[in-house]
Amino acid sequence: MLRKLITGVVAASAVGGFVLAAPAANAAPAVHEAVANRAATFDGLTELMIQRIVIGDDVAASKYFSGKPVDDPVREQQILDSVRQSAVQLGIDPDSTAAFFQAQIDASKVVQRGLLAYWAAHPDKAPTSGPDLNVIREKLDALTTQLLAELVRVDHLRQTGLRCDISLVVSTATGEIRHHLDALHRQAVRTASATVC
Repeated sequence: MLRKLITGVVAASAVGGFVLAAPAANAAPAVHEAVANRAATFDGLTELMIQRIVIGDDVAASKYFSGKPVDDPVREQQILDSVRQSAVQLGIDPDSTAAFFQAQIDASKVVQRGLLAYWAAHPDKAPTSGPDLNVIREKLDALTTQLLAELVRVDHLRQTGLRCDISLVVSTATGEIRHHLDALHRQAVRTASATVC
């Protein structure tokens, strides 16, 4: 209910502002664009961010058993270089795209460090096996492709100031509730979403 109310108010003000500011000859295209913008949300982007964050549990378990460090600068740079190139091809800003993916990497580290510290303090709660990191990376690579497509879809929404902020708060709060995220994973969502708007 709150989500519909906030989204409706923001969309209504956006439509009103657009129509009033546009010349009469351009009123129809302005209304069409405003209505299209009203339908756009960050729900899809938030869902993918949360999926990536949850995979951080598997990354942590793998590193718990392998002893590999949380930081992997070579892999991280490969990801950032790749998404920059993809952003240029997709017609979105490479700098903001790289910043977004840096936030996703940082969010995963929040989860990994939190879980590794918890397991060190409570070995009886630690996982009994660690998944293959190469298999996990295949899942992360697939999510990277999906996240890039979603960034293209919401690119215009990211430029809308307060409307972007409100839409992001609604989508992340909804996603956190839907996935029943604990405090550690909610903290990771805040990290992951820091560069969206």
